[in-house]
Amino acid sequence: MKSERLKVKGLLLFFFLSIFNFQFSTCWAQELLNYPLDTVNGEEVYKYEVERSIGLYRVGINFNVSQSEILRLNPQLRERGLHYGETLLLPTGRKVEAKIQRIQSTQNIPSTPIDTVVKEKPVIKEVPVDTVVPADTIAVPQDTVMPQTDTIEIAAEPVEPDTRRVIELALMLPFESHQTKRSGNADRMMEFYEGALLALRDLQNDSTLYRLRVYDTERSERKVNELCDSTELDSVKAILGLVYPIQIERMTAWCDAHHVPLILPFSDDASLMNHPYVHQFNSPDADEIGALAQWIANREDRHCVFVDTKEADMTTSMRLLRKKLKEQDVPYSTLALRDLMNDSVGYAVDSFQENIFILHSDRYQHVRMALPHIAKIQVAKLLVSQYAWQRENISMHQVYTSKFITDTDLTEYDRLWEQSYVNEHVSDMPRYDLLGYDLMREMVHIVLHKEDEKNPLQSPITWESRSEQDGWQNTFIQIVEK
Repeated sequence: MKSERLKVKGLLLFFFLSIFNFQFSTCWAQELLNYPLDTVNGEEVYKYEVERSIGLYRVGINFNVSQSEILRLNPQLRERGLHYGETLLLPTGRKVEAKIQRIQSTQNIPSTPIDTVVKEKPVIKEVPVDTVVPADTIAVPQDTVMPQTDTIEIAAEPVEPDTRRVIELALMLPFESHQTKRSGNADRMMEFYEGALLALRDLQNDSTLYRLRVYDTERSERKVNELCDSTELDSVKAILGLVYPIQIERMTAWCDAHHVPLILPFSDDASLMNHPYVHQFNSPDADEIGALAQWIANREDRHCVFVDTKEADMTTSMRLLRKKLKEQDVPYSTLALRDLMNDSVGYAVDSFQENIFILHSDRYQHVRMALPHIAKIQVAKLLVSQYAWQRENISMHQVYTSKFITDTDLTEYDRLWEQSYVNEHVSDMPRYDLLGYDLMREMVHIVLHKEDEKNPLQSPITWESRSEQDGWQNTFIQIVEK
């Protein structure tokens, strides 16, 4: 009898727990519907703002997703962990079909077929006059066609075909074409490539044929080693691209031996300046910080306030800025984040001078909670900002360094883009398609030894070299106050 009573109690307890679990699951499922949705590489994701006292384990439980999936969509967490207030991308488990259109071209078609597929990123929508796409007639199978080691010929119909000058160029970027799931960085590389193609279209003429060899260098040195050990690049006049240091190191040695210019869009390694054929677009952080420190030092009646955001360690660039300001006897103070959030700032600001606020981190996610509190401080103020923050709504007087210009009329370029490609621009600052366009034009100018005006759309370049044995560094830096 007693055992039967225990069985009945156990069944009742199981029944009530089942009801509670169902109601909890239903409530949480309903809550998930309230999170904004986005699409990343054809995958639908939730955009979740991290709450206080929430860790990866709890996020995984709440969204029914493994920690490895969270890290896949949010790789920055591997380096610095989870922070309150930042936005995570979390998979919904649903796929989004890419819009695919048929690609057609009728002239100047290379004979070699294209066999590399890049997932979910349509490239060519409609072919403008005299523009060559790297295929004959391609029916795209829910994917994007992208050349790996193919040749793209871009030229106008020559009057005398036998007299054309042929210039072979190479583009090497990690398109991740063999990855089942590509990163957002691969999309940026695709946009860089698309902009480079438009540049070659603009440069075409009746006397020159540009052949562009495009390589997916992936994330390792294997592909670069294969290219350097073969004869495939022997006819190439210049190379644009490469991202990872281990790839750059090998290709730099090859370019030195073969006297081939290498244009690096993303590197800022000062040690590479010992190689005479290297052209490095990015300036070392020290150059930009030095220019900013000099600008601040030249400003009258100013007082610097370093805000300790505590969300991340003080970045190397901010340490360098403080050091350079100290060397120039610029007065500064340090404001603790807790005091800023409590509006207790009197000890750190100067009521009689302009207060230049400098945050310890250059990542917007780390500082965005502090910005409204800085904005309401009733003193003359100026915020040391970042170029990448300009897409955010910051209602303060700002100053930042930039290697890019933003006042160019892009109407004609954007019209050509819309005619040529299906995909819309990624809202990056800078735009990678414009960077690809400007650097491809720059590479052709280097090969042809041209000194005429290049009219960049976004990325002005001023090459400087310390000696004939050194490489070339882009020294263009502007201080923007807005």
